[in-house]
Amino acid sequence: MLSRRLLRIKTVKSLYSYFQSGEDSLIRSEKELSASIRKSYELYLMMIALIGEVAEVARERIAIGQAKLMPTEEDLHPNRRFVDNRVIARIEESTTLADAMTRYKAGWQGQQALIKRLYQDMVAAPYYKRYMEAAAPADSREAFAADRRLVTDFLSTHIEDNDYFEEALEEMSMFWIDDISYCLGLAIRTIGFLNENSADLDVMPMYKNEDDKEYVETLFRKALVSHEEYFGYIDKFTQNWDFDRIAFMDKIIMLAAITELVQFPTIPVKVTLDEFIEISKYYSTPGSSVFVNGILDRVVVWLTEEGKIAKTGRGLIDTTIPKEKNTPHA
Repeated sequence: MLSRRLLRIKTVKSLYSYFQSGEDSLIRSEKELSASIRKSYELYLMMIALIGEVAEVARERIAIGQAKLMPTEEDLHPNRRFVDNRVIARIEESTTLADAMTRYKAGWQGQQALIKRLYQDMVAAPYYKRYMEAAAPADSREAFAADRRLVTDFLSTHIEDNDYFEEALEEMSMFWIDDISYCLGLAIRTIGFLNENSADLDVMPMYKNEDDKEYVETLFRKALVSHEEYFGYIDKFTQNWDFDRIAFMDKIIMLAAITELVQFPTIPVKVTLDEFIEISKYYSTPGSSVFVNGILDRVVVWLTEEGKIAKTGRGLIDTTIPKEKNTPHA
């Protein structure tokens, strides 16, 4: 399931795109945000299914070897431990995964060159050689764990920080390049839950619950509808700076943060500030987290005094500002 952190990032990016492009259709922008979230979930499904595609390449290599006019002993009696991997079989046979991939139109069609290159990298890797050369454990649980470890080793070794893989994904979808690490982690986690008694793969839903779906839709819509008012709050506390010279991404991050502070009474102030300050570290300028933190600090105090921030529920009225209590700078 997609985390609130990722949903916040998607919202910030969509807001940035909306204002930078001069878009004037709220409905169209909401559809684009929804498509971005959907594509992230699609990538998660594809990450799980990827090892099955690689295994199919291995099966094809075995079939080609056995079909030779003069096959070698190795061709006739290949090491089948990888292609007979029980965890890969569970993934390939999973009706839950297959149904989800069909529903979201996810798949690796047309990417055979990429899959073959991943296979070549895998068979050259030390972890794969150790797996293929070692005898399968006699204990079925240990054997299944070894099969599962091979799959997670493949994902953790060959997917993250892989330039040619990232280039291929970027060509497939512009939404994916920043989502690889997160979706990879979700896929490894999902596969990690498999054991020899699992009836099927426990594929996570796109949203944890309906609240998360409503959250991201409301955050985006309210930010757009109220952006002039909320930009005014930011301007009020950046009077020593030219508002137009503040990094535009900083403005968007603060707009989203203020929207969450005002519009979501059950989300603690500290959670909102922690989340958006963290986002500013990765998606804006090097000094943005300090600047954003300092401005939001002042905005929170003022909005609380004005009664515009009203948190409900035990422990939700704490306005303590986290981290980096430095003077903001432009």
